[in-house]
Amino acid sequence: MDGLKGESAASCMARDCYIALNGLKFHYAEWGPADAPAVIMLHGLRSYAMTFEPLAMLLCNRFRVISLDQRGRGLSDWDPAANYYADQYVSDLGALVDALSLDRFHLLGHSLGAINALYYSRDHGERLLSLILEEYGPGSEAQGAGQDRIKRELQQTPLKFESWAQAARFWRDARPHISEVALASRLKYSLKETADGIVWRHDQAGIAQARLEPAPGHALPDLWPAVRKLGCPTLLLRGARSDYLSAETAEKMARLNERILIEEIPEAGHYAHDDNALAFERAVLRFLSSVETPSC
Repeated sequence: MDGLKGESAASCMARDCYIALNGLKFHYAEWGPADAPAVIMLHGLRSYAMTFEPLAMLLCNRFRVISLDQRGRGLSDWDPAANYYADQYVSDLGALVDALSLDRFHLLGHSLGAINALYYSRDHGERLLSLILEEYGPGSEAQGAGQDRIKRELQQTPLKFESWAQAARFWRDARPHISEVALASRLKYSLKETADGIVWRHDQAGIAQARLEPAPGHALPDLWPAVRKLGCPTLLLRGARSDYLSAETAEKMARLNERILIEEIPEAGHYAHDDNALAFERAVLRFLSSVETPSC
């Protein structure tokens, strides 16, 4: 599948799609044939659908790739009630799957997206052909250096910038190892220019409030049972420099369920698909190539 980069991927263009789910208008980007096996991709906390564009371009001649702008992000509606909690994200995912009449599919998620993917698998594992979790294991969202970093970022992120140069400096300060390609993507898809300055496309204030001061009744359930219950081939991707998913947590997941394969992405932190795109893409391609028959 490495040959996709040269030939078919060059002519594979993203299609912008919109759909009503749970009272909001959602955007998703789609690549590949409509009748090919589907791969749904879920981005992280303050990210967007097109963060997975490089990977989608490699998959698009064999898969129908569907990358969702989750509520409050990208080109999807913001939630007036700021309901940015895992149970709601999972409900949105289920509504999308039903609306697109997907029987079985592959599911990939990064960070928050991986939480939502694992949570979804708990009750709908029979629909998954495979699961790819980038940088998440149960408990990662609750404690540790990565969680502390995310809280600081949410508290200190400005709501607007005076210039694109200032916005670029913000991302470089937040992520010193970000590549030029990833930085360009962040600037293009996570921000927009208005009369008041450069502002976020995502609901920065609402997302921060939900994460820092969660409303009662929205606690994330214990997802260790979901790890044990997984019945489909599962790839767990960990950045070798990660401050969020510890090696110990990843190893515990693999001990609890023999279907889980761990792969470490060298020279990468929490944003493995940005920090070392080549190694990340190769790992995903190898894994999907190995998933030959439905086995959940």
